[in-house]
Amino acid sequence: MATIEHPVPAERFESLVLDFLAYLEFERGLSRNTLEAYRSDLLQYGRFLDERDVSAVGAEAVDVNDFLTGLATGHDDKGPSSPATIHRKSACLRSFYRHLRREGLRESDPTATLSAPRRNRKLPQVLTRGEVERLLAQPRGTDAPALRDRALLELMYACGLRASEAIGLELGDVDVDERVLRARGKGSKERLVPIGQAATRAVRQYLERGRPALVRGSGETALFVNFRGGRLTRQGLYKIVRRHALSAGLADRMSPHTLRHTFATHLLAGGCDLRSVQEMLGHADVSTTQLYTHLSSERLKDVYFRAHPRAVVR
Repeated sequence: MATIEHPVPAERFESLVLDFLAYLEFERGLSRNTLEAYRSDLLQYGRFLDERDVSAVGAEAVDVNDFLTGLATGHDDKGPSSPATIHRKSACLRSFYRHLRREGLRESDPTATLSAPRRNRKLPQVLTRGEVERLLAQPRGTDAPALRDRALLELMYACGLRASEAIGLELGDVDVDERVLRARGKGSKERLVPIGQAATRAVRQYLERGRPALVRGSGETALFVNFRGGRLTRQGLYKIVRRHALSAGLADRMSPHTLRHTFATHLLAGGCDLRSVQEMLGHADVSTTQLYTHLSSERLKDVYFRAHPRAVVR
């Protein structure tokens, strides 16, 4: 099928991108981080097309393939892109051209025969139960920052929260009496997650004695606040996690997301079913959650070879 003859000047490319991003935001409900990544990918693709004097509407499969091949081989000073990055850019271009076809700007799809490089799914880093206990014991004392840090770490591990979800929590999102939390995930999708006893106790102590000393009577509605009483930022959360990871001897083992990975792995290893873990993590696709079953099986193998008398013949 031929491309519809709709000449699109180069200066119109950004307007096409903005229209596509608006569709993703309002119709698909994608997160701000995903939208920004897609915007960056498409503007990079647009610069590539400009060098060829080709419009997005006039691009052919060879143009798309050359763009992705250049990323894989490192045609610029940045060096080769990772398979995961190229996979994301391929997905972005596929979605972009499907949108152009819906809008009647194209009849053919130059990404239809696209073959992205195979992604090696790297297993995420997780902590053992002993390492988690060591980390959660680091915020010592009863001053306001210590109470906040303890509640933050306990809640992230107890509920599998993303960093953005933790800092986005409002006071009304946590019910310490019912032991349930409302998290707002990607695309502003909400989910309810139970809160364990230890995390409930830590949050209750923070709400009673820690947070009031930090907000000092201000009208801030965020659950977690900084020393000035304002909402805790992503950078602030990262510093808190890294500081306690360092004191626990885990600095090279974790980031804020490690607690989320650990939450899922420990639940599955403890017998929780996959669908329940998927719901608590807020994954749209169960295949994403299945990654943690590999981690659980690896952990079971470790236990087996250490414990079974005939597992290793000496």
